[in-house]
Amino acid sequence: MCTTTHIPPLHTAQLLSVVPFNRIFALVYMCAVVALFYHHLQTILYSATLVSFFINLILFISDLVLAFMWSTAQAARLYPIQRKEFLENLDKVIKRSDYPALDVFICTADPTKEPPMSVVNTALSVMAYDYPTEKLSVYVSDDGGSELTLFAFMEAAKFAAHWLPFCRENNIVQRSPEAYFESNCSSSSQTFKIKTMYEIMKMKVKQVVERGKISDDHITSDEERKAFNQWTHKCTSQNHPTVIQILLANNKNMDVSRNFMPNLIYVSREKSKTSHHRFKAGALNVLLRVSAVMTNAPIILTVDCDMYSNDPQTPLRVLCYYWDPEIRSKYSYIQFPQHFQGINKSDIYACQLKRMYQIQPMGLDGLGGPDNAGTNCFFSRRAFFGGPSSFVSPEIPELSPLHVIDKSIQSPEVLALAYRVAGCNYENKTSWGYKIGFRYGSLVEDYFTGYQLHCEGWMSMFCNPDRPSFLGHAPISLVDMLNQQKRWVVGVYEVAFSKFSPMTYGIKRLGLLMTLLYSQYAFWPIWSIPITTYAFLPQLALINQVCVFPKVSEPWFLLYIFLFLGAYWQDFFDFVSANGTFPMWWNDQRIWTIRGLTCFCFGSLEFLLKSLGISTHGFSLTNKFVDDEQSKRYDQEIFDFGVPSPMFVPLTTAALINLVSFTLGLPQVFKGNNWEGLLIQMFIAGFGIVNCWPIYEAMVLRKDNGKLPAKITLTAAFLTWALYMVASFIF
Repeated sequence: MCTTTHIPPLHTAQLLSVVPFNRIFALVYMCAVVALFYHHLQTILYSATLVSFFINLILFISDLVLAFMWSTAQAARLYPIQRKEFLENLDKVIKRSDYPALDVFICTADPTKEPPMSVVNTALSVMAYDYPTEKLSVYVSDDGGSELTLFAFMEAAKFAAHWLPFCRENNIVQRSPEAYFESNCSSSSQTFKIKTMYEIMKMKVKQVVERGKISDDHITSDEERKAFNQWTHKCTSQNHPTVIQILLANNKNMDVSRNFMPNLIYVSREKSKTSHHRFKAGALNVLLRVSAVMTNAPIILTVDCDMYSNDPQTPLRVLCYYWDPEIRSKYSYIQFPQHFQGINKSDIYACQLKRMYQIQPMGLDGLGGPDNAGTNCFFSRRAFFGGPSSFVSPEIPELSPLHVIDKSIQSPEVLALAYRVAGCNYENKTSWGYKIGFRYGSLVEDYFTGYQLHCEGWMSMFCNPDRPSFLGHAPISLVDMLNQQKRWVVGVYEVAFSKFSPMTYGIKRLGLLMTLLYSQYAFWPIWSIPITTYAFLPQLALINQVCVFPKVSEPWFLLYIFLFLGAYWQDFFDFVSANGTFPMWWNDQRIWTIRGLTCFCFGSLEFLLKSLGISTHGFSLTNKFVDDEQSKRYDQEIFDFGVPSPMFVPLTTAALINLVSFTLGLPQVFKGNNWEGLLIQMFIAGFGIVNCWPIYEAMVLRKDNGKLPAKITLTAAFLTWALYMVASFIF
């Protein structure tokens, strides 16, 4: 009689119960969209005047864009799945001694915009993972080449000797010191002692950053002095030599409990004004090579410098999948969602991006896997070297994922090679960034890299546990949020209008549904076309009593009502299902309009100028330092328009146009002058007024520093008058 050993499951995946409803609704809504375009073609063909022809044509193009974006979004609603891991079974299947090694990559670039203490907290939170320390290495890329960042991590390495055993002995879950001490932590004497040490470290780092230099009284050893002497007066953020500093070695440095600590390695790659540094993708590729030389872990975690670990068991969740040989051979990465702390109650700037980070990845997971979000992502190192069945060898064997490390990370041979592969000219005449590693060619290297990996035949998966595995900081300034997304616009356009466009390159490799979803990201900024159209055209026609939509008594009127309510209701249902609230959803809709009139338009213009060879502003970081007054307004849910950005001009102009058209149209409707024909336009203008309330408030009612600058208001008022005059002439 034969017996078999039962292996307990480590993970499951289940199709969401809402799928049948989504498919039925998509079919019905698609029929309504087809009917809408039939109506559009009728109105275009039977236009009485040239003006009405062009108005109908513009509305047709706008609705065509809306239909395209709607159809791409439906692909995420057809096969969404939810995964679950069984951590309690992990020890029954895997011995801790058999855990694979893990390399963690953290990138920072500017200590004036990315506070070093925020980066330190991120590093400490992942160093404190419930994972064998001899298998854990943390690499910090300082792309600004700042001695201030190195100083912060030297202090962090000293504090880690106390923090790591404190977390382990007290079973702390929040392992970012800042997050732990801000929460209701225990008031024991041990906690007080650790907190005091942390505050002292924090104060020292703050003083050094404020001074902008490291004084002699902060240097405590000859080794530290030797490290800081690598910086000279000629060093700048764009021109500096390679600096690699091993701050902790897991075979040498022990904590206060006499346990070895993880590797902690500071890397500042060489930069030269004569060499293109490829932004974040270039920094990640340097970490990929340096880590290959030093530790070469088969699993790599990339995490943003302000996105700390919120669950010390996250790597164990990854092992629940990685230990499955079938998954390991087919899947390139496991993506965790981005969650944010410090978001105000209604998320007035819609910084959670629930669709991008939570809703759509579940849909992609059922098709082939989510796109890469740039952080909170566990990669297989093998995935960076060609497809599952087409290995691409690096130029030297020491960089291969198959290379076995047989020397200490502190050995002269290892360090010499690490310095060599971190040089600014090392990638010349190699495949790095094109066939190997993180991919070049777009400012959004995360999206482009994930897309390329999928095109090469890899799959990915989405892991979204109940407790957020990572927490980060979102922009609390409107202009910071818009500038960040303007950069994203340029980046996705660089993919959309390249030889790798999903519509041409992707369709041959990904299949229809995956292509639709990647196309939605690639052509994301074209939302500006319908948003701009519906923010101005119906309102200008309303001012001149010109009907551009069906009358209430016509059957087509009901079609418009269904299309509007159907789209909004489905979106609201998805949003609430992702733990959203009605105020959050309403602000998300408002920001959707704001983005369409600001960063989408200006990002599109910047991409056009860049394509024509006209110089534009390059890569810029989102400012992560928080102004107290700005933070207070954010907590009070008050929009901040205080920065005189040109992006606010079209937004303010649209707000004034909506207000003027509704004000002038209302008396005509009450008088019964063609109210049936103008009702939809009145609704659109009124809807615009409600959405634009923070703008009116910032123009007229507020006196604080977050109000709209007078020159923005005056410029918008002039443009409103000019548009009114032009429309009066045309209509």
